[in-house]
Amino acid sequence: MIRYLVLAFLWAGLITAQKPVITAQKPPGSPWLTLTGQRPVAIARGGFSGLFPESSRLAYEFVPSFSLPDTIYFCDLQLTRDGVGFCQTELKLENSTNIAVVFPQGHKTYNVNGKDVHGWFALDYLADELLPNVTLSQNVLARPFAFDGLPILMVEDILELTKPPPRVWLNVQYDLFYHQHKISPALYLEDLRFAGLSYISSPEINFLKSIVAKAGKARVKLIFRFLEPEAIEPTTMQTYASILTNLAAIKQFASGILVPKTYIWPVNKELYLLPPTTLVTDAHKLGLEVYASGFANDFPGSFNYSYDPSAEILQFIDNGLFSVDGVLTDFPSTASQAIACLAHHKNASKPLRGKRTLIISHDGASGDYPGSTDLAYEKAVMDGADIIDCSVQMSKDGIAFCMGSADLSGDSNAIAAFLSKSSNIPEIQGKNGVFSFDLTWAEVQTLKPQLNSPLTQLAALVRNPANKNKGRFLTLGEFLDFAKAKAVTGIKVNIQNAAYLASKKGIDIVGAVTTALSNATFDQQSTQQVMIQSDDTSVLEKFKEIPSYQRVYTIEEAISDAPKLAVDEIKKYADAVDIRRLSIFKTLSSFLANFTKVVEEMHAGNISVHASTLYNEYTTLVIDAMSDPILELATLIEGLKVDAVVTEYPATANAYLRSPCADPSNENIEYPISPVEPGSLLELASHEDLPQMVKPAPVLDPAKIVDPPLPPVTKPGSAPTGTKNATSPRSSVSVCLLVLAALILTSVLTGH
Repeated sequence: MIRYLVLAFLWAGLITAQKPVITAQKPPGSPWLTLTGQRPVAIARGGFSGLFPESSRLAYEFVPSFSLPDTIYFCDLQLTRDGVGFCQTELKLENSTNIAVVFPQGHKTYNVNGKDVHGWFALDYLADELLPNVTLSQNVLARPFAFDGLPILMVEDILELTKPPPRVWLNVQYDLFYHQHKISPALYLEDLRFAGLSYISSPEINFLKSIVAKAGKARVKLIFRFLEPEAIEPTTMQTYASILTNLAAIKQFASGILVPKTYIWPVNKELYLLPPTTLVTDAHKLGLEVYASGFANDFPGSFNYSYDPSAEILQFIDNGLFSVDGVLTDFPSTASQAIACLAHHKNASKPLRGKRTLIISHDGASGDYPGSTDLAYEKAVMDGADIIDCSVQMSKDGIAFCMGSADLSGDSNAIAAFLSKSSNIPEIQGKNGVFSFDLTWAEVQTLKPQLNSPLTQLAALVRNPANKNKGRFLTLGEFLDFAKAKAVTGIKVNIQNAAYLASKKGIDIVGAVTTALSNATFDQQSTQQVMIQSDDTSVLEKFKEIPSYQRVYTIEEAISDAPKLAVDEIKKYADAVDIRRLSIFKTLSSFLANFTKVVEEMHAGNISVHASTLYNEYTTLVIDAMSDPILELATLIEGLKVDAVVTEYPATANAYLRSPCADPSNENIEYPISPVEPGSLLELASHEDLPQMVKPAPVLDPAKIVDPPLPPVTKPGSAPTGTKNATSPRSSVSVCLLVLAALILTSVLTGH
C-alpha cells in the first residue's frame, strides 16, 4: 500500500500538467477502460440495502425494477450450526436482526481472527430455531425502519427470486472462524454444487485456493477481497497492504480483486481526494478485474463530490484514466444510472425536447462556495446554470449588492464583526440579525463570506470546508457585468423588503435595481433573459412596462392547493411563480405520499413554475428518492414538468439534463431515469410504525396575494419624499395668515 501511496503523490504533478500515459489501451469501439472493454457492473450489496433491511426479500426483489438488468446480487454468507447458509453481512446478528429479543440469553464471546467479539452468532442455533423466529431490521440509523420484520433469506431463496435466475455473488468472509467450529463453507458450496453462483469472494487466501478447481469447473469467478491495509489476512498472517504489492500471486487463484474504494482514490484526513493509485491499471495489465466497494448514497466519501453520489461513481468509471470493472453499492439504482446514463456524457448538449427546463442557481453554486460571492457565480456558470441569480440587498449608503438575505449573519461573519449593530426587525424576521441597511458598503466589504448549510437537518453534513470563507461579495452592477461577460442565458434579480426599506430606511431598492439594469442595458436587449422576482406584487407591478422582463412571484409558505381565483390574481402581476418543494410534495414521515395539484393548476393558468430550493444532501430528500438528488430532479422535471429548478448545486441538474436517459422519447435507452411514483414505498411500509397523516398546508388565499402600493421613500425623521415640509417658508406664511385672520374675526365679533 505504501508503494501505491508514493506513486499517488507522483501522479499529482502529472494530472495537473499533462494526461498520464496509460499502457492499457481502450478496446476498439468501446468507451470503457475496464479489463474487457465491457461496461462495469453494478453489484447490489444485500440487494437494495440502502432502503430495506440488508439481504431481505424486499431488498432483492426491488433490484430488477430500479437497476440495470445485469446487476449482480451480493450475499454475505453466514452458516447455522447445522450448516444452513443465509445472507447477512455481520457475523454477529444483533445489529441487523431482532435475535437479542428472541433469544435474550444468547449472548456469546468468540475469538474471531485474533480478536474477541461479543454478540449473538448464527453458529449457536439450528436453522429451524433461527430462521422461523428471527427477523431482519435496518441497521443504519439514517435509513427507514418502516420495513423491519422481514424474514431471513437462505442463499437458495435468492437463487430462485427471478426468472431467469439472477447473477449471484457469494462472499465468504469467515471461513477460518467457521472451520474452527467444525462448520465448512467449502462443504456447503459443494452441497450447493456452486449452482447459480457467478462470483465467490473471500478475504482469506487459503479458502479461495481450496475451491479453485471446483469453482473453475463450475465457471464461477473467484475474487480476492482486500480488507483495510493494516488488517491481517488470517491464513498467511500478512497485512493486506503487503499482499497488494504482489498482485501476480493473486492471479494464480483468483480472476479479480475486490478492494475498498480508497485503495483506488485515496482521501486525506480532511476528506479530499488525493491523486489515484495505479492499482487498477496494474491489475488490468495482469489480467485481474478490479471491483470497488464502499459505495452508499448516505455515506459521503469526499467533499469533492458535493454530496452527489453519481459523481462519486463516475470518478471510478469515467475519469479518462481507467475504469473499475464493477462497484459494490447499497443503492444499485445510482450505480446503474451512472453507468448507463451519465458516463461519457459530460460534454453532451442538453436534449431539446420542447420547452427546456431551466437551471437557476440559488445565490450561485452556494453548495460549493459561500453564496452570492464571485466564486459561487463562477462555479454556477461553469456547472451549467442557465440563469444566475442575485438577491438584492441595500447598504446604509444606498449601494445595491447580492446576498441571500437582508440579515447578513447567515452568509458572513456579521454577528462576530458587528454584534453591536444586531437588532430585531419583526417586519423582516422573527429573530435578531445584523441587517445590510445598518452597515455601509465599506463595512459590508470587510465581512468574511461564510459557507453554511441552510437547513437545520443538514447540520451534521458540513459543506466544503476548504471553501468556507472564500470569495468576495459583488455589487449588483458587478453581478450584471459578470453575467454579460459570461453570456449566460439569463439573470434573475430578487427584490425583498421594498416597502420596509422605503418607509423606514429611506432606501429605494426598486429604483436602484431599475437604474442598474438600465446602466447595464439589460432593458434594451432580448439576448439574455431577465427575471424580476419578488413576494410583493407592487414591486412586480413596477416592472410591468418592460415586456422583455419576466416577472416571478414568490410563494414563500407551503401551500396544498392553488384555486383558480388565486392563480388568476397572480397572473395579473407575474408570468411565473417560485414555489417550495413542500408545495409540490405531500409527505408522511419523509415518504412521498402524493403530489399536490399546484404545478398543474399554475400551468392551467399559463404561469410557469420554478421549483425551489434543491439541495444534494440526502437528508433533504424524500425516502422515495433513494438518497439520490437526480431522482428528485427527474420527478420534478420529467414527472411534473416544472419549468425551472432552483438549485444550490447546478452541476447535478446539468448532468441529469445532459443525459440521454432524461429524454423519455429516446427509445434506445436501456435504463430510463424514471420519476418517483408517490405512495409506492408507503404501500410496502409497516403503517403501524408511521404517524397519522399530518394536517395539509393551507390553500393559497386569493385575498392575500395583492400587496398595497409601495409607500413613498421616506428618510428617517423626515416627511415622505414629494410632500411639503411642515417647516418650509410657504407653510410658515400660511400659518401666520390664518392666525391673523382669526384675530381679526375675534375682534369683529367682540366689538373691539
